[in-house]
Formats: sequence, structure tokens, C-alpha cells
Amino acid sequence: MEMVGKIACLVVLCMVMTAPYGEAAFTCGSVQAAMLNCLPYLQNRGPLGNCCNVIKGLVSAAKTQEDRRIACSCIKTAATILKGVDFGKAAGLGGACGFNTPFKLSLSTDCSKVQ
Repeated sequence: MEMVGKIACLVVLCMVMTAPYGEAAFTCGSVQAAMLNCLPYLQNRGPLGNCCNVIKGLVSAAKTQEDRRIACSCIKTAATILKGVDFGKAAGLGGACGFNTPFKLSLSTDCSKVQ
């Protein structure tokens, strides 16, 4: 129940984090909801499963620099709240899925510098 509560609070909190005037291709809540498919892999509890499709979809949807910065911030926020995330696996997620991501999934990534 504790994990579900944290995820619900995180999604509600981040739904308001969008680009100015609603210009973003997606909301923080939608990014984080999609990333839930990756949690078993990132927490060493399961295989990649549908995670690669999710990441590929997010990369495709993040057409602008602002979209990519929002996605970066949303994922970083989720990673700091959720316990047990293997950041080595997170950083190598694009490679594990066979494609490049526009930014490294890491707590050290400066989302304001994402191109």
C-alpha cells in the first residue's frame, strides 16, 4: 500500500508540471505512469518487458527541447521518490533497448541542459 500511495501522490503532484501555457506534448503524470512499466526491471525484480516500448514512445513524443527537459525532470523526480531503483540499469536503459536516448537517466543529469 505504501508504494501505491507514493506513486499516486507523485502522479498527482507532477500532473501540474507542464510547459508554460500547456505547450508540452505530455504531462509529468503521463511520463511517470508510462515509466511504471520499467519499474520491475529498474528495481531488479523482473525483465525489461514492455519497458523498451515505453521508452521508445517517450523519446518519439518528446519532439522539442522543452518536452525532453520536462521528461528528464519527471523521471528524475520519480527516481528520487521510489526506492530500490538501480541507477546503473537506468543509465543504460537506451542501450539495453537498442537505441539512444536524448539524455542519460541519472540523478546527476542536469535536465536544464538537455538538448
